[in-house]
Amino acid sequence: MNEIVESILKHNSGREAERLSMKYRAMRENPFAFMRGTCHLFYEDWPIGDARLNDAPAGWICGDLHLENFGSYKGDNRLVYFDLNDFDEAALAPATWELGRWLASILVAAGSLNLPDMDAERLCRVGLSSYSAALAAGKARWVERDTASGMIRNLLNPLRMRRRKAFLDSRTRMGKGMRSIRADGKHALELDPEEKSRVMEFVGEYAQATMQPAFYRPLDAARRIAGTGSLGLQRYVVLIEGRGSPDENFLLDLKQATPSALSPHLGHIQPRWESEAHRVVSIQHWSQAISPAFLDAVAFDGKPFLIKGLQPTADRLQLSLWNGKFKRLERVIVSMGEIVAWGHLRSGGRSGAAIADEWIQFGQRRDWQAGLLKLAQRQAVRIRADWKKYAREYDKSGKSWC
Repeated sequence: MNEIVESILKHNSGREAERLSMKYRAMRENPFAFMRGTCHLFYEDWPIGDARLNDAPAGWICGDLHLENFGSYKGDNRLVYFDLNDFDEAALAPATWELGRWLASILVAAGSLNLPDMDAERLCRVGLSSYSAALAAGKARWVERDTASGMIRNLLNPLRMRRRKAFLDSRTRMGKGMRSIRADGKHALELDPEEKSRVMEFVGEYAQATMQPAFYRPLDAARRIAGTGSLGLQRYVVLIEGRGSPDENFLLDLKQATPSALSPHLGHIQPRWESEAHRVVSIQHWSQAISPAFLDAVAFDGKPFLIKGLQPTADRLQLSLWNGKFKRLERVIVSMGEIVAWGHLRSGGRSGAAIADEWIQFGQRRDWQAGLLKLAQRQAVRIRADWKKYAREYDKSGKSWC
């Protein structure tokens, strides 16, 4: 077994076998899927000691920035936004760590998107220019339907008009006038009765501590299947009463929070968090213009968990639909660069992060960009090579890893 697989197995040890096997199978598909499932490996290989990576302001970064960690969602004000939407690995670190992973993801994803390497590098430069310009402007904005364009605007339009019943119908089944979660093997799996009882009891107790206990009354629960990196961790989808059964029910996502993959590389510059869930929730609130509905940090089974309103998987951009029209991709990358910059500005000055003036000055500089792109290109080559090693081992013995 090679060192790549050994590191992956060690990082994922203790996770639930059924969903962990799904993760390993997904990572076999292509280098980009592999990258999404191995954030820890990225930072083990990333030359963190390189001066080019540390000559940047320290900011609250999502830590796992790649093309699929942007998406649309309903905020707690019930409006729809396009923003960063995964903060599981979030931490205080130089902005270039964040940008380098994003650039590498563009280069790695190029193969899956049938995008020539030259065009992928061009997108990287566009993204860096967009990020820098948004920083230099010094004002944090946001992307919603009226300010979006191209593929992002198309994504936001149907979501704003989405009917709750249609979403519920896709994730639940009806029986005797009541809904239950559909354990379809794609979005959800059945729960062991004892574990299900614990989840339902916990959500019931959580409901009593809110100002709307009837709204949060639990009706059903199942194991949730979602994402790549977090597969195998404890994660549940919970059907709650909402505004009334059966068509005004809501779905909640209850997800275990674990230490950031960046934590071994961060030294002692991080705040002391009440829990890993509080870390995620705090940084998400600081970075996003509006946070998702029902976002909260809780403790379940003696472990930190995140609870939030469930977002449809269709919230992610289907970048494969660029249809050979480079401008479509270019507009998306411009918006992503702006979003990253706005998050850094918005969270500036919070618990050790650089203040706005430092971000503006960094945005006005250009001396760091070429070196960062070279590092990202080198990392992209490494990721592709690591995936090939992983794929060979997976094909030989992957079914026995869980």
